[in-house]
Amino acid sequence: MKLQLVNEQVLKWKMNQSLMQSIQILQFSSIELMDYIKEVEKENPLIDEIQYQDDLTYYHSSADNNTAAGEINAKELNMYEQLKKQLFMLDIAEEIRPLVLFGIDSLNESGYLEVEMELWAEKCHSTINHVEQALLHIQSLEPAGIGARSLSECIRLQLDTSMHDPLFLEDLLENHLDWIAQEEIPTISSSYQLPESYISELLEEIKNCHPKPGQLLSTKQSSYIIPEASIFKESGKWVVTFFSWGSPTLQLNQDYKQLMDREKQTVDYLKNKWKQVEDLKKAISYRRNTLERVIQCIMEKQYLFFENGIHFLQPLTLKEIADYLDLHISTISRAISNKYVQTPNGVLPLNFFLQTGIQQKNGSKTSTFVIKRLITEFIDIENKQKPLSDKKLMDKLYQEHGIEIARRTIMKYRKQLNLPSSAKRKEN
Repeated sequence: MKLQLVNEQVLKWKMNQSLMQSIQILQFSSIELMDYIKEVEKENPLIDEIQYQDDLTYYHSSADNNTAAGEINAKELNMYEQLKKQLFMLDIAEEIRPLVLFGIDSLNESGYLEVEMELWAEKCHSTINHVEQALLHIQSLEPAGIGARSLSECIRLQLDTSMHDPLFLEDLLENHLDWIAQEEIPTISSSYQLPESYISELLEEIKNCHPKPGQLLSTKQSSYIIPEASIFKESGKWVVTFFSWGSPTLQLNQDYKQLMDREKQTVDYLKNKWKQVEDLKKAISYRRNTLERVIQCIMEKQYLFFENGIHFLQPLTLKEIADYLDLHISTISRAISNKYVQTPNGVLPLNFFLQTGIQQKNGSKTSTFVIKRLITEFIDIENKQKPLSDKKLMDKLYQEHGIEIARRTIMKYRKQLNLPSSAKRKEN
């Protein structure tokens, strides 16, 4: 062996700023892409307007529930507003009311009081005695546990203290929360000379206490999604059309051209902003092209699902799509991340179409999702007095659908679906 120098040309990917932006934008959902473009628009004077051909329509990520007429356009109250609304039902002295309002505003999002009593009194120019009265009013609000200063106090406020010795309860909660967490029933019983049955019932009560009662008053934010494309049947063929919000048109302000003959600093600034717009356009185009190819591939691979319904969903992996499109698996993963399509079966996430499968003896594969769906349907319509065992479920899958699967696999899927065994499903 000897060392020698050899000239060789090698092609390598270089991660420049433009490529990084394309990768980042590829994994954006339509909403995230819109927000990103708006941020760029704020600091780039060349962008005059962002145009979308389609009217922006919001789609709920789950089925809509019927809303009562009185709730339409009703203002959602946060935790602090809901607690203050309850004060109208309490008889509070005028000098205490400002302290109660201050205390409510001092709660954290979990409903715990974060201000020290002395500081509370100082800020409200009051006394500790008045502050303690204000705290009692706050702790009387719903849900129970609001206004607690510790987890122990939060649990104590939620328990029916009339059923327990207050001294025992306070000592147990303040000094032995670890015993409660580990359910050390014999240890607690022995230490306090109380029956194990009583301790067991008490621990069950404590389990039902909410450790963060403020979360029970938190407002639920509606989750909205925007599909990237619509898949539908037209003239006997399944077609896919893409919405324009995934590839908006950037209208540029033409006034910038008049500034190109100014001083060098201005020209350099405008050139930089022009390059930013061009890179953004390329990244948006790359995202759209990649997404179109991926969705088109999914539609072709899952043709039987679109044609015949949920029971014909086919096994499909990222690698299969990547090999078919000659792209890297990571590119496919980014392309389908948080993306949705509108279908005759509703608005579905793209990763719904990626399914694992079980190999059959004839070489075909059956989607795990389909098998679980069939198991659920069999159990839903079974005779509850003679429920189907895992062996009978296995036989029905083979006899009615030609799916061969082991009994232990049936049991595993049933547990994943939180379905009890046949013995527990039996009704007398």
